[in-house]
Amino acid sequence: MPRDTPLWVSATENALKSVSFVPRTAHKGRVEEISDGVAMISGLRGVTLDEVLRFEGGQTGFARVLDPDLIGCVLLDAASEVEAGDAVFGTGEVVTVPTGDALLGRVVDPLGRPLDGKGLINATTHLPIEQPAPSIIERDLVTEPVQTGVVVVDTLFALGRGQRELIVGDHSTGKTTLAIDALIAQRGSDMICIYVAVGQKTSSVRRAIDALEVQGNFARCIVVVAGSSEAPGLQWIAPYAGMTMAEHFRDNGQHALIVIDDLSKHAATHREIALLTRQSPGREAYPGDVFYIHARLLERAAKLSKERGGGSLTALPIAETDSGNLSAYIPTNLISITDGQIVLDAALFHQGQKPAVDVGLSVSRVGGKTQAPELRKAAGTLRLDYAQFLELEVFTRFGGVPDGRVRAQLTRGARIREALRQSQHMPLRLEDEVALMRAVQAGVLDSVPLTAITKFRAALPAIVDQETDETLMNALTQFAATLAES
Repeated sequence: MPRDTPLWVSATENALKSVSFVPRTAHKGRVEEISDGVAMISGLRGVTLDEVLRFEGGQTGFARVLDPDLIGCVLLDAASEVEAGDAVFGTGEVVTVPTGDALLGRVVDPLGRPLDGKGLINATTHLPIEQPAPSIIERDLVTEPVQTGVVVVDTLFALGRGQRELIVGDHSTGKTTLAIDALIAQRGSDMICIYVAVGQKTSSVRRAIDALEVQGNFARCIVVVAGSSEAPGLQWIAPYAGMTMAEHFRDNGQHALIVIDDLSKHAATHREIALLTRQSPGREAYPGDVFYIHARLLERAAKLSKERGGGSLTALPIAETDSGNLSAYIPTNLISITDGQIVLDAALFHQGQKPAVDVGLSVSRVGGKTQAPELRKAAGTLRLDYAQFLELEVFTRFGGVPDGRVRAQLTRGARIREALRQSQHMPLRLEDEVALMRAVQAGVLDSVPLTAITKFRAALPAIVDQETDETLMNALTQFAATLAES
C-alpha cells in the first residue's frame, strides 16, 4: 500500500472506470497433435477456411482443412513452442499483409514483417492475401511493352504489361538471373518491381538482392522472402502476399512487375501440407487443387481498363524442370495457365550460350502486338533467319558441303547467335537493342570476327548517344570495319 492512500484510491478508481465488465465470448479449441508445421485442432467448429488462428503462446496459423471433428491448421511461425493440449483461439479474420509505398526498398517476410533491420514498416493499409482476379470487363488489351533489356527476349518473345510469361528450365540454367535482369532493366521505367523468393537458399536470395541494389533501382523494389528454412505456411502464402502487394500499385493506376521464384517449390510445399493434413493425393502425389491454386494466383496479373485506372500487373513466374521434361505435371499446368513460356536449355547453357533460351520451344502468345515498333522493324525476319541457321548448322555437321548462299546464311546466323549472347545483370536499353538488330540485319557484323562481337555490343551505347538516326548506320559500319581489321 503506497503512503499516499487517497491518491492511490483515486488512481485505482479511475483505472477501474475504463474497464468494461461485460461477458465476452472466446472461440476456443485445443491442439490434438502437432508435427512439421501443421497442427490438428479440435473444438473450433465455427472456423472458416483460411481463418487466422492464434495459439496461447502467441503463434499464428491459418485453417487449411475443415473436417467435421478436426481443423488442419498450417502454422505461420515456428512450431517448436506449440504442444499438444495448448489452447487455440479463432480470430474471425483472414491473413492480411501491409501494402503501399512504405514497402518500397524493403526486404520483408510474407506477413510484411521486416527482415532488413531498417525498422518497422508503417503501412497505412492491410489487404487479404487472397483477392479475386479482375473480371473480363475490367481488363484491357495487352499492348504496352515491358522492356527486359535481354536481347533474345525483347526481339523474339516480346512481353507486354499485364502479361503472364513463364520462365522454365532445369536447375541452374539461369532462370533467376533472367528474371532479375528484367527487374534491373526497370530502373529507369515507371514500373514497381516485386521479387518473391519461395523456398530458396539464403545465399541465392542474397545474390538477387545484391544485384538489385547495385545494378537496379532498389528504392522501387520490394523483396518478399520465405526461405527454405521457414515454416511451410510462410512459403505457401508467399506468392499470394507478393501478389497483393503488387496489386496495390496496379489498382492505383501504376504498373508493377512481379517475379515468383519459384512455383515448383511452392507446389512441393502445397503437396507437403496436403499430405500432413491428410488430403487425398492425385496425379504424381499432388493434391487435385494444385492447378487451381496457381491459376487463381496468376489470373490476378492483368492490364486494367481505363475505367479502372489503366494500371497493370505483369507476372514472371519461374518453374523448374527435371532433365528438360516440359511435359511434367507442374510445368504443364503452368504453361496452360500463362500467356507463353521462355524455355531455358541446359545444353545451351553448358555450351556458353547465355541466356540459354531455346528459341524453338519458347513462345509469347502476345508477341509482336506489344513489341516496341522500332524494335519490331529492326528485328524484321530475325526469328526465321535464326531458325533456318540452326537447321543448316545441324545439316552441315553431318558432312554437307554448303554453297555460297548457304555459307552466307551460316555466317549471318553465327552473328545472330553471338548478338543474342549477353552477360548477366547487364540489360541493354531499347535504343541499343534497336541499333544492334539493325547492324545484324544489315550485314554490318558479317565480316566481324565472332570474338569481337562482344566489343561491338559494349561500344554500342556510346555510339548511339553520339550519332543521329541518319548517321548511326555509317558509324556502326565504320566501327565494325575497325574490328574486322584488328
